[in-house]
Amino acid sequence: MTHHYQNVLYEVKDQVARIVINRPPYNVLDIPTMRDMVGALKDVRARQKELKVLLITSAGEKAFSTGVDVRDHMGEKMEEMLEVFHDIFRVMATLEIPTVAAVRGHVLGGGCEVAMFCDMVIASESAKLGQPEIKVGVFPPIANSYLPRIIPVKKAMELILTGDVISAREAEKLGLVNVVVPDDKFEEEVEKFLKRLTEKSGIVLRITKRAILASLNVDFETALQNNEFIYKHALMKTHDANEGLEAFVQKRQPQWKNE
Repeated sequence: MTHHYQNVLYEVKDQVARIVINRPPYNVLDIPTMRDMVGALKDVRARQKELKVLLITSAGEKAFSTGVDVRDHMGEKMEEMLEVFHDIFRVMATLEIPTVAAVRGHVLGGGCEVAMFCDMVIASESAKLGQPEIKVGVFPPIANSYLPRIIPVKKAMELILTGDVISAREAEKLGLVNVVVPDDKFEEEVEKFLKRLTEKSGIVLRITKRAILASLNVDFETALQNNEFIYKHALMKTHDANEGLEAFVQKRQPQWKNE
């Protein structure tokens, strides 16, 4: 099933939702494109019970995205830009399914923020990531709010305050990127990565993600109590958790029902 937006390709197939930023070569995020992304993300949220994973990627090889259109940062457009751009992240923050960004080329500014906000990131070897906003005299609110939570604070400070761009390998060392894949095998490696998720039960993926998120920014005992509660009252109430355990004991492949 493919949905039509002007600047975004959005497709749901085989329990995978794919959002492709479609403004090559640089996939600049102007306000209409961001509105399209919010629309597609809201649709993903509405049907996530039947999905296993969301992939966000982009058209062409030059850039995942070089970020938000600089003209939209200026004058009276600024407030509307911030509102609609931040809506992308507000909706993404409510998604229960795992989210994966697949990036190549330039991954800069708002483009880097979209990628980092996904649960996992696959990068092509030649990808370059950074938050160059400081160079034009502004700061990146999403990166400020989120980057110091996922990489060491000192490195987040350096990236945001210098605006320097780093290689995919360096981003991988920091834990900003999960895997770096060869440029010429990019598409097939993305599919392989997705398969590692789609072979699992959709409902168990969602419940497990919820349990991981319930462990962030709380002390260990609270995290453990949250996990025990979700395990007993959500996970073990599913068909798939019981099916997975039974299949293991019976030495057979589990038949997931996604419920």
